[in-house]
Amino acid sequence: MRQISDEQRRIRLARRQALATDCRVDSVEAAARATVCLHATEPSSVHLAAWARSGASRADVDRSLYADRSIVKQLAMRRTVFAFPRDLLPAVWGSASARVASTERERLARDVEKSGIARDGRRWVTRTTMAVHELIAERGPLTTTELRAAIPALDKRFRTGRTDSKWGGEFPIAPRVLTALAASGRIVRGDNAGGWKASRPRWTLTGDWLPDGPSPSTGPGPVTPDLGYTELVRRWLERFGPGTEADIVWWLGATKTAVRRALTDLDAVEVALADGVGWVLPDDLDPEPEVSDWAALLPALDPTTMGWKHREFYLGPHRDKLFDSAGNGGPSAWWNGRIVGGWTQHPDSGDVIVVPAEPLDPAARRALDDRAARLTEWLDGERVNSIYLSPLGRSFAP
Repeated sequence: MRQISDEQRRIRLARRQALATDCRVDSVEAAARATVCLHATEPSSVHLAAWARSGASRADVDRSLYADRSIVKQLAMRRTVFAFPRDLLPAVWGSASARVASTERERLARDVEKSGIARDGRRWVTRTTMAVHELIAERGPLTTTELRAAIPALDKRFRTGRTDSKWGGEFPIAPRVLTALAASGRIVRGDNAGGWKASRPRWTLTGDWLPDGPSPSTGPGPVTPDLGYTELVRRWLERFGPGTEADIVWWLGATKTAVRRALTDLDAVEVALADGVGWVLPDDLDPEPEVSDWAALLPALDPTTMGWKHREFYLGPHRDKLFDSAGNGGPSAWWNGRIVGGWTQHPDSGDVIVVPAEPLDPAARRALDDRAARLTEWLDGERVNSIYLSPLGRSFAP
């Protein structure tokens, strides 16, 4: 069995995910392809992740999202919003998104019944999602607020969990309905009524947002689940491989059965890793040449930070400093393929500050400070207030 060292894995992520200085790309779409897709749960993460890999301006990212529409936001793996290259959508709709949509509809139906909104939760969900779809088809793109004003069912609230717990209480039902409908691919997050750091989408029919396709209604629509998962696993292996079966299952939010089928269909090859057995594509066994020293500042939930379940080869002993208890990675500072700290902004000046998690050698300190200065200039006085700020970032005191 071929062995791939941790150092070689770090070189691979530097090259393939456009993080090394001489490997960065020249467009937002290329930045998304470098990591399969960009995390978009926090809107600002798309812009920051694209900048880290391509130097794209905020206007460049907005143009790709809302004018060119070369990348499209879609709820998919692990019930997370991602910005996907447009051509990948049929595979996503048929696999990861379809799984999320089914789960969301069932959960919503149960909560509707438990909250006394309707006796037949499934029927209520079908009728309400249909009403939303029909209204958007009639009037055009609408915000969540506009939909709630027009459809009484969306203005209801549901109860979940214990009212005295952190996660329990009463919540508006509209976001849940729109989540289930958007996961199906029938509507998408169109123009954003907020700024680049806010998520206030105008919900739009997919066929209207992408008139030249792909679209579930105008074609090409979703592929079969098996084909969809196979394509997602192929792209993951191209950019993140090698990785373990557990890494791929976690990233996809899928079952071991689906992942094993995809690996078989791809003729994937087993390789020995420091932490177990990994997988690569059959033509991807040769070592990558070394890269020059590089530094990067990545946003919360960056696709590289969140790309594997087993993170020791790039995270080392810093898990508790960079990840919260739910497994969400905060803003991170990278040096030659390893996370060596985080970053935050000075509370007064807004300047980007690197917060080391370990002693840094002079070359690393200089390179990271240079990236911090460049990011400060790029932000131009804007502040990014992530809810996923790492424990390390929260500990910073000027």
